[in-house]
Amino acid sequence: IREGDRVLLSGSAGCHGAAVMMARAGLVRTDSAKSGNALVSDCAPLTKLSAAALASGTIRLMRDPTRGGVATTLNEFVENGPFCIELTEAAIPVDPPVAAACDLLGLDPLYCACEGRMLAVVDSKDADRVLDALRSTPGGEQAACIGVVTRSRPGCVLVTTRLGGRRLLPKLSGLQLPRIC
Repeated sequence: IREGDRVLLSGSAGCHGAAVMMARAGLVRTDSAKSGNALVSDCAPLTKLSAAALASGTIRLMRDPTRGGVATTLNEFVENGPFCIELTEAAIPVDPPVAAACDLLGLDPLYCACEGRMLAVVDSKDADRVLDALRSTPGGEQAACIGVVTRSRPGCVLVTTRLGGRRLLPKLSGLQLPRIC
């Protein structure tokens, strides 16, 4: 990865982890799908999304954020290296049912598993084109540019909160969601 590269997320964060944990706790309403408020896993193949991204620009790094979610995966991208990833919280898509479930369970959606999402570090000159390709591919309609690669704090992931503060997003220690597959 290089300084100035953009960090793209192919859809909303935390859906799979939140859905599994709520189901395990017996807190998922099965009739909510009709109202559009369903909490469902994002489990899906990434072949079409990754092909669209690869065909649209220079992809430096691409991975699914299953284990440890978005935050841990991004930490793995920069650990022991000269770069930092700086995220903008307001740019990170999180579905309202996921946000509500995480609030209820005391979790951060950025650490919840994503089974059908992709993180990509993309050359800045290609970021808009790759983002458009993701958004025009089924499953990528919520794709967003969520951050940038910098040298401000090597080996770390930082997030600028909605209130304008900045905080570190460390790598998840332990397992928020025990391995089920």
